[in-house]
Amino acid sequence: MNEAGISGAFIKGVPMSTDERFIQRTFDLALLGLGAVSPNPLVGCVIVHEGKVIGEGWHRRYGEAHAEVNAINNIVDKTLLPESTVYVNLEPCAHFGKTPPCADLLVRSRVKRVVIANVDPNPLVGGKGIQKLEEAGIEVTAGVLEKEGWELNKRFFTALHEKRPYVILKWAQTSDGFMARINYDSKWISNAMSRSIVHKWRAEEDAIMVGTKTASHDNPKLNVRDWSGRNPVRVVVDKNLNLKKDLYLFDRSQLTLCYNFKVDEAEENLSYVKLDENNFLEALLQDLYQRDLHSVIIEGGAMLLHSIIETGFWDEARVFVSLQEFEDGIDAPKLSGLVAEEAVDTDKLLIYKNKKWLKN
Repeated sequence: MNEAGISGAFIKGVPMSTDERFIQRTFDLALLGLGAVSPNPLVGCVIVHEGKVIGEGWHRRYGEAHAEVNAINNIVDKTLLPESTVYVNLEPCAHFGKTPPCADLLVRSRVKRVVIANVDPNPLVGGKGIQKLEEAGIEVTAGVLEKEGWELNKRFFTALHEKRPYVILKWAQTSDGFMARINYDSKWISNAMSRSIVHKWRAEEDAIMVGTKTASHDNPKLNVRDWSGRNPVRVVVDKNLNLKKDLYLFDRSQLTLCYNFKVDEAEENLSYVKLDENNFLEALLQDLYQRDLHSVIIEGGAMLLHSIIETGFWDEARVFVSLQEFEDGIDAPKLSGLVAEEAVDTDKLLIYKNKKWLKN
């Protein structure tokens, strides 16, 4: 699935311009860093001389070199830079962080032109990178495929603007609309291919969350097994600390946060976080944001999913619909805002977006 929402040389049937084609390539490169660069944004860079790509790069891992640095380092003949155009999906940074400012590097390289999809909303950047470039006499074009660039960096932008992670709801349901049997058994509704895709998603996001009943009935590990990549931070809601301590969630094999009403203490790889009963979900999401966790997949159960939907604190939902029928059971949530549908072997994958995203 192309997260930027476009492919090939067309956007919704309209041929791309030269700038759009190279910006699209920066999106493709940026996505290679998904699951490795957070809380930094996804960034790709393409350097073009007389219509030919002479250097490419992307931000590979948090704390390491940015996309512009990697692209310039990949150029064999750097004497071409003063007559080259740099394409980058996000405004080059103008501040010292883990690495030096990329805007300064482009100025020193005396590039001719810079084309950008999105101006960086981070207050540390916020137009300052563009200002540096223009003051050095470099031509700057911004806003190329801007909407698609927002979709690409939806996690980063959501964290900056809303002070919470990008929230992805995920569940599997039967063809007759149930996500578990009456006894809460939900194994296995989706097929093997769908379950592998879920493990890919886990490797791409910062955190993964379940409610008390899902933790108790399913005893999930919430790690990455059918894919390669990092494990997300596990998050469990156990308001009254009723869960048994021999569950996989408490085995300390990966960092786990347990949100509750009673205890605030930290152990090795396991933290109990006490929150007030009022605005519990909002406070939970704000706490994840404070921990630099910019995305979370909520995998259930039904009560937690319904609560999140009711509060409006969700951005995207990924729903597998199987051929199975239960005839009775725990109802799956019902959503509007369907934006995509695709076949996954015998399952259907439905993608929904919150209405606020549909307005963008």
